Amino acid sequence: MKDEVYRVAERYDVAVTLVAASWLRVPSKPWIHLEVVKETGELDVADDWIVEQVGAGDIVVSEDILLAARCLEKDARALSPRGRLFTPESIGEAVSTRELMADLREAGLVTGGPAPFDKPDRSRFLQRLDEIINAIQRGR
Repeated sequence: MKDEVYRVAERYDVAVTLVAASWLRVPSKPWIHLEVVKETGELDVADDWIVEQVGAGDIVVSEDILLAARCLEKDARALSPRGRLFTPESIGEAVSTRELMADLREAGLVTGGPAPFDKPDRSRFLQRLDEIINAIQRGR
């Protein structure tokens, strides 16, 4: 998914920041930045860093629904790698569904994880990312 983000970002001349708890190999491009957050033993250190830095006009790509909700509160845009656009109108339902599924998994009623990532997911992601960038550039 990162390669797709890099290609789209280069086409639109937008910066990319990857946030991780440890070093990652990233292309040597002036518009790509890797932020390695210090492990403090606490959960969500990278998420906290993202929320502290994010603002209007930023796009956060994450499958983490709670992170998406926090970023939406800061007027950022949030998109899952499968192309699911999180909005202020849809995030409440997404959080509720996440909690329900966690309860069902904990009770042993649901096993397994999400379906494998496939071509339609990639296509949907690229389309949504393109739409979001265009909307931001048009001031919407």
